[in-house]
Amino acid sequence: MSPRWFLLLGLLAVVAAGDKPKGYTSKYDNVDVDSILSNNRILTNYIKCMLDEGPCTPDGRELKKTLPDALQTGCEKCNEKQKTTSEKVIKHLMKERTKDWERLVAKYDPAGEYKKRYEALVKKS
Repeated sequence: MSPRWFLLLGLLAVVAAGDKPKGYTSKYDNVDVDSILSNNRILTNYIKCMLDEGPCTPDGRELKKTLPDALQTGCEKCNEKQKTTSEKVIKHLMKERTKDWERLVAKYDPAGEYKKRYEALVKKS
């Protein structure tokens, strides 16, 4: 299940990754995120990757590397597809995997700076 990386995660996030200053790679934009979110085993593996509790696929490592920048910049380097997908993942985690969401927030947003933005996003929907 190689390029089936999103979770998430992402989570939390953010879909796609890369070091390009103008945007993240679109390599994973066509991944079927719904199938990942509906498969607890796969989603759990990505969450474990993001929390340093399990191995990461290459795409999971890219997401993990990119996530701090995407959170800090409000996903400004994301294309529209990536923004839409990341919102879908975040909403899913907040509503369906609350404990995992809280653990991810504790790691990637310990000051709670970004959490408020995402809580507002979920309230809108």
